[in-house]
Amino acid sequence: MDARETRWLDDDEQRVWLGVVAFATRLPAALDAQLQQDAGMTHFEYHVMAVLAAASGGNLRPGDIAKAVGSSLSRVSHLLRRLEDKGWIRRTADPDDSRYSFAALTEAGHEKMTQAGPGHVATVRRLVFDALTPAQQRQLAAISQRVCQAIDNDVTTGTGRRTRARGGDAPQSPE
Repeated sequence: MDARETRWLDDDEQRVWLGVVAFATRLPAALDAQLQQDAGMTHFEYHVMAVLAAASGGNLRPGDIAKAVGSSLSRVSHLLRRLEDKGWIRRTADPDDSRYSFAALTEAGHEKMTQAGPGHVATVRRLVFDALTPAQQRQLAAISQRVCQAIDNDVTTGTGRRTRARGGDAPQSPE
């Protein structure tokens, strides 16, 4: 698309977009800061561990974790190695297919989540839910779902410039 075809944002759209960018930048930074201070972990570590904690059977393949958290397999694999080094997860070979492995929380990982959970949930509640009315919460859920669907459609149809999909239909984590 060249400059003559570009649909530039009008003033109202620009204001909305700048709000989205601020929200998308500042909320993860605030969650990271709280978790680093209170639990010595990142929000991404917490998110991956929350997905594992909620997994049926208690373990998941790294690819399924990547889909659930909207990240690349490579990033999740590196994180799983670091979490394993900390003793918070264990990886085991898939007995049915040696090309794959499973990750599961260890007892220390469950303890870490038990320690980190209350402060994280309190921060999420304070920054998001307490700041919105119930109607606004429903609107935010609907808006988030629509944007994620647009992203997923862009990836599926190949019209976007993205190289990997983020988890629009990914399992929900217990955050």
